[in-house]
Formats: sequence, C-alpha cells, structure tokens
Amino acid sequence: MASRSTGATGAWSRVRAWLGTIDASLLGLCLASIGVVVAGGLVQVSFGAYSMTIVEAWRAVFDPQILFDFRVWQVLLLGGQVNADVLGNPLAWDSLVVDATLPEMNKGSLIVWTIRLPRVLVGVLVGMNLAVSGAIFQAVTRNELASPFILGVSSGAGLTILLTLVVFSGLSTLLPLIAAAGGAVAFLVVYAIAWKNGTSPVRLVLAGVIVSTVFGSLQTAMFFFAEDIGIVQSAIAWTTGSLTGADWEQVRMALPWTVVAMALSLFSSRQLNVLLLGENTARSLGMSVEKVRFALSGVAVLAASASIAVAGIVGFVGLIVPHMVRNIVGSDYRKLVVGCVFAGPALMVGADVGARLALNPTQVPVGIVTGLVGGPYFLYLMRKQQQMGEI
Repeated sequence: MASRSTGATGAWSRVRAWLGTIDASLLGLCLASIGVVVAGGLVQVSFGAYSMTIVEAWRAVFDPQILFDFRVWQVLLLGGQVNADVLGNPLAWDSLVVDATLPEMNKGSLIVWTIRLPRVLVGVLVGMNLAVSGAIFQAVTRNELASPFILGVSSGAGLTILLTLVVFSGLSTLLPLIAAAGGAVAFLVVYAIAWKNGTSPVRLVLAGVIVSTVFGSLQTAMFFFAEDIGIVQSAIAWTTGSLTGADWEQVRMALPWTVVAMALSLFSSRQLNVLLLGENTARSLGMSVEKVRFALSGVAVLAASASIAVAGIVGFVGLIVPHMVRNIVGSDYRKLVVGCVFAGPALMVGADVGARLALNPTQVPVGIVTGLVGGPYFLYLMRKQQQMGEI
C-alpha cells in the first residue's frame, strides 16, 4: 500500500512539474487563437445564398450525429463522393463502401459540411503552413525580414501558375502540384546562387530578393500574352491568394503535407534555436550548419508549397505572424513554432471573413486583406524597434 502511495505521489509530482513548465503567455495565445478561429469559422459558415443564424451554424457544425460519425469523415477525407440528388436527401457512399449510407442531413447541415466548412479548414491549414514556414526561414537566415515571398518560393510558384494558365492550359488540372514544384525549384535556384563554399544568411536573402524580382517581372510580362479575360482573372486570383471555391479536395491535398511539415518543425525547434546563436557557435556545438540549414529550408518550402498549392500566393502571413508570436512568447523556437501553429490560422480565418464580407456579395482575394493588415503592422514594427533585420 505504501509503495502504491509513493508511486502515485511521484506521478503527481511529475504532472505538477510538467504543468509548471507551461508558458502562460503561450497558453493564452493558443486559447485566443482558437477562439478567433471558432468565431470566424461560425461567421463564415453562416453567410451565403442560403442564410443561417450563428446558432443554426453552430448546431450544424457541432451536430454529434455528423461530427462523431466515422463514415462521414471517411467519405470527406478519403475522397468518397457525396451524392445528393435533392438537398436534404440521405447521402450515399459512392466508392468507399458498397450499400453503406451516410446519416441523413438537413439542407443547412449539407451546405455547411460540403461547401462552407472546407473553406474554413483550408484557411486553417494555409495559415498554419505560412506562419511556420516564415518562422523557419527567419531562423535559417537569421533575418526578421525573411519569408517565403522574400526567398523566392512564392514568386516561383506564381510564375509556374501563370505559365500553366497562359501557355500550357491543358495542364490546368495539375495546377496545385505545378505551383508547389515551382516554389521548390525557385528556392533551389536561390540556394545555388547563394552558394560559395557554403551559404550565409545575407547571401540567401540577397539571392532571394534577386530571384523574386526577376520572377515577378516575368509574371507581369505573362499577362500581356493572355488573350482570355477569364484566364487573367484566374491568374490574378492565384497570384493574390484566394480561398474562394475551396472544397474537400483542397483539404485532402494540403492535410498530409501539413501534418508532415508541422511535425518536422516541432521536432526541429532545438536546431532552429542553435542556428540563432550564429554559425561559429553552432559549429562549435557539433552542428553541420549547411546540412541542417538546407534540411530546415526544405521543411519551410514544403509548408509554403502546401499552402500555395491550394490557395495561391497569400502575402505577409509568413512575415507578420512570427513577429507577432515572438513579441508575445519570445524567441525560443520551442514556443515560437507552437505559437505560429495556432496564430497563423487565426489571422488567416479572420482575414478570410473580411475578404468575404467587406464587399458582400463580391468576394475579394484574401491576399489583399492580409496585405492591408500586414503592411501597417509591419510599419508599426519598424517604427517601434531600434534595429530591424537581424535576429
């Protein structure tokens, strides 16, 4: 009996010790971000041609008969087709399980779960990826101004998008994969330009600015070769970033890569902290700086590409969110990465609400809203801080 009591006391001591390590500011940031995502998501699923109240939207999203039904998630996440001849009729599994049926949904639930909720989930994934990608790039380059856009990833993806839409229109069905590949290739070009018996944070940033400028000019030139106004509008939507029309296909496309990128980012937080100490200190601690820098850059490119593949080029999220989180929880990447995982979706979902409702019924690309929010905030940071540029 005594041994059991001693064991229980020891377990409780370990629990209390673990609870003592939880950072209050990080916990507050995460809870506030979750609140923003939930509130913004409910607003999103309430508005549209079929109008709903917030209470009705809440009941539709959190309907236990749908939310906790494994068959529903299997159809939505694994790509089974949702067939409904008339809204409100039972849905039938088409390709996953023969003769199996999904629970009957009313009109509101069907619209929420098959049309509106995927847009919110894509916004969560995009915000998460861009925020973490920007945080990693800032550590790799030791520069607060680094982001997927600055280091050429976004411009490379944008150029391949325009090339596909204007020149190789037959490949438009592969546009998300082509965009991701373009971002990855662009960063490889940046790395090759910056390489001179190794790379350095300054050379990486300068090479990224060069590649972004050149690719951006080529993007602008491509518009002159587009004869179809529809193609131009589609290209503008991709190059400014938009969640309009997002569905479960985009969720399925981004989710696996997001899980991989977030897991690698969290496991790499120690290496990111070491890189912030400088190359000489990192080498003295036994780190192979070039290998680690390239590997971590690959994780950041993976995260950014997953975002670009489903939403296009959304500016400022990867630059601003790490700054916001750093001001709250500090520069320790064990906390910073976690904060970005929560704060990125909050900014993205909130911005998408503004994009959808600002000029209702016209929907503007969410990238315009993030630019309008991020620009003034970045100017505020520049005015507030004595030194800007190096972490």
